[in-house]
Amino acid sequence: MTSRAEPGDEQSDPGLSAIMRERRRLTNLAYRLLGSLADAEDVVQETYTRWYAMSAREQQAIESPGAWLMKVAGRICLNLLGSARARRETYVGAWIPEPLPEPAESVHGLSGVGVIDPADRVTLDESVTMAFLVVLDSMTPAERVAFVLHDVFRYPFGEVAEIVGRTPAACRQLATSARRRIRTAQTPAGPGAGQAAVVRRFKAAWEAKDIDALIGLLDPDATATADGGGLAVTHLHPILGGERIARAYARIASRSGDRTTFLECTVNGLPGLVAWQDGELATVFAFEIVGDRIRNIWAVRNPEKLRRWRMG
Repeated sequence: MTSRAEPGDEQSDPGLSAIMRERRRLTNLAYRLLGSLADAEDVVQETYTRWYAMSAREQQAIESPGAWLMKVAGRICLNLLGSARARRETYVGAWIPEPLPEPAESVHGLSGVGVIDPADRVTLDESVTMAFLVVLDSMTPAERVAFVLHDVFRYPFGEVAEIVGRTPAACRQLATSARRRIRTAQTPAGPGAGQAAVVRRFKAAWEAKDIDALIGLLDPDATATADGGGLAVTHLHPILGGERIARAYARIASRSGDRTTFLECTVNGLPGLVAWQDGELATVFAFEIVGDRIRNIWAVRNPEKLRRWRMG
C-alpha cells in the first residue's frame, strides 16, 4: 500500500490527509468488485500512483479528489475483471472469493500482533457475504461495476456511465439485470443467531461423523464448493446434494482423525468455521443458510487467500 504520512507531513500538505482517508472507501469498492483483498490492495496502490503522478496544478484542478480516486479505481477494476475471466480458465478447480475475518478473529488478532490498519479493513455488511460475492462473480464486468457503484455506493448513473464507458440508460439496464440475478439466486437469510446455531450443530455432527445429523442440517439440493487453487488438496468440482455432501464430509473427518480442530468464527460478516490441521490454519468455511438448513458451503483452502486470517 501507499506509505502513510507522518503527522508533520500532513501539516505541510493539508490535502494529503483527506486523500489518504479515501483508502478505506477505495478498498471497500475494489474488494466488492474483485472478490480478492490482495487484488483490491493492488488497485488502491495503482490509484494513488496515478494521483501522485499528476502535477500539483493538475491535482488542484480536480474539484473532488475523492470522486476522482473512486472513478479511477472503478476503471482499473473494470479492466481487471475482463482479464480475470481469462485467468480463471487456467485456475485449478473452483474459484471462490477471498474470505474475510472479523478484525479480532484473525489468528493473531486477539493477541494484538499484526493488527491491520483500520484504513485497510473492509466493512462487513450484506454486500460482502460469500453468497452475495458469488452472485456478483457470475455477472459480466459491466453489470458488476454498474450495480456495485449504484446500488452499494449510491453513485448516480450519470457518474457510473463515465466509469463504465456507456450511457446512463445503458448503466441503468445493467444494474437492473444485476438485481434480477441477485433476486433469482438469493433467498433472504434468517437472523445471525439462528445461523450460528445451525453452524454449531453442523460442526458437532461433522466432528461426530454423524451422517444422518449432517443430512438433516443440509438442504437436499445443497452444494459444497472448495477452492484449493492447485496449492492445497481438495475436491475440484462442486459436490451436489445434501446426502452426497454429508457422506463426503464424513469421509474427510475420518481421514483427518484427531489432526483437525474446528472453531466457530465470522466469515464475511456471517457465522462460519475455520479448520486447524496439525497446528496450522487449513480451511475457512462460509455458509449460506436458508431457514434452518445449509444451502451452500464454500471451503477456501488456497493458502494465498487465507493470509489475512494469519496476519491479524
